[in-house]
Amino acid sequence: METLTSPQQQSSGPITRGCQWFKALPNKFCDKTMEIVRKTKKLGQDDPRRIVHSLKVGLALTLVSLFYYFKPLYDGFGDSAMWAVLTVVVVFEFSVGATLGKGFNRMLATFVAGGLGVGAHCLATLAGRKGEPILIATFVFIIAVIMTFMRFFPKMKARYDYGLLIFILTFCLVSVSGYRDDQVLKMAHERFSTILVGSCASLIVCICVCPVWIGEDLHNWVATNMEKLGNFFQAFGDEYFKVSEEHDQSGENNKSYLQGYRSVLTSKSSEETMANFARWEPGHGPFGYRHPWKMYLKIGNLTRDCAYKVEALNNYLNSKIQTPVEIRGKIQGQCKRVSLECSRALKEMASTFRKMVRTRSAIVHIDSSKEAAEELKTLLRTNLWEEADLLEIIPAASVASLLLEIIECIEKISEAVNELAKAAAFRNGNATVLPEQPDSIHQGEVQHDSSTAMPVPHIAIIVAE
Repeated sequence: METLTSPQQQSSGPITRGCQWFKALPNKFCDKTMEIVRKTKKLGQDDPRRIVHSLKVGLALTLVSLFYYFKPLYDGFGDSAMWAVLTVVVVFEFSVGATLGKGFNRMLATFVAGGLGVGAHCLATLAGRKGEPILIATFVFIIAVIMTFMRFFPKMKARYDYGLLIFILTFCLVSVSGYRDDQVLKMAHERFSTILVGSCASLIVCICVCPVWIGEDLHNWVATNMEKLGNFFQAFGDEYFKVSEEHDQSGENNKSYLQGYRSVLTSKSSEETMANFARWEPGHGPFGYRHPWKMYLKIGNLTRDCAYKVEALNNYLNSKIQTPVEIRGKIQGQCKRVSLECSRALKEMASTFRKMVRTRSAIVHIDSSKEAAEELKTLLRTNLWEEADLLEIIPAASVASLLLEIIECIEKISEAVNELAKAAAFRNGNATVLPEQPDSIHQGEVQHDSSTAMPVPHIAIIVAE
């Protein structure tokens, strides 16, 4: 069947369509501009530190550019002053830890590689004009092979990968350039001096002007991940059993809680990166020198293990094979209690962890969840479902089994948090303070209002009221 077209459409040619496109161009341009403005505004509102970081980079670049603008400074460094500008561009990162790590790597690698490059050049000159390029090429080959292979070591790659890369680059530039330039020592000195100036300018601006501490971000990140799991368990009971009309009214809020845990599953690389950068930072605020950043990775791994079980638990919410409501109702009370107590334990841990307070309040909720778990186990051992279809029982039984495993995961997280609290010297919660007693009394520590918590002398012992 042929499509009917109007005479106006048939007569419209390339020129007419081009005119229409040009007429619509201003509107398209305005729409695109407004979209960019909205995205830019949202990006700044999500994290205002991004705006401050951009201003800091501009300030650091302006400072080191003075070496080019003022003749006395330019005479001291010459064209090598451009290395200071390049160093700021490469070294200046969002956080203090990342900037310190890159700056230290660049300065140390430049100093050591520059010295070795000068030494290689001096040794090569002893071999005469014919033997010099052969020796230099040999030295470059050996250094490049060794340093490149060292980059494959996990610990070296995590902390010194950038430094090893700069080491190879600097050694090659100094040693190879020395074959055509007799002033190799001057070149190495100027290169190191300008890189030192650029790195120091970056560090001073990064630390002194609105510093962003990656260690603090890691601390809050780990606490937020625990909160996300707690939010899931808070919403899971009502979502799975659907026991009240209130659930329908708060369904959207529950759905956001039920999906928040997904970011925890993919947080490993971010946590490792933040932990590596945090180790470069000096003591600041409540984070002292040699803060146990590695222990955050342990808590993160345990949190992800729990999140994987949560993922399996979440799959039963949308499974095609569902246990009938009347059968699920037989384990409803115990399962909801386990889920609620797990939520309270995780949120309590996240709250006290964020405030860096040592309490054992989460243990109360974990013990309560264990009591509910024992009741659930007893119920599962009875002949409660003997007349039901096996395929209908399996989903509900699997949910109950996963909840029992999750209690063990949360208990491990609690132990890891307490271990970190001791190593990092978190302050004790506001509890009764008694004279020094044997270590066994420490087991009676309880939590009170942590918002007014004060540091407690190390000779004091916290006991239950």
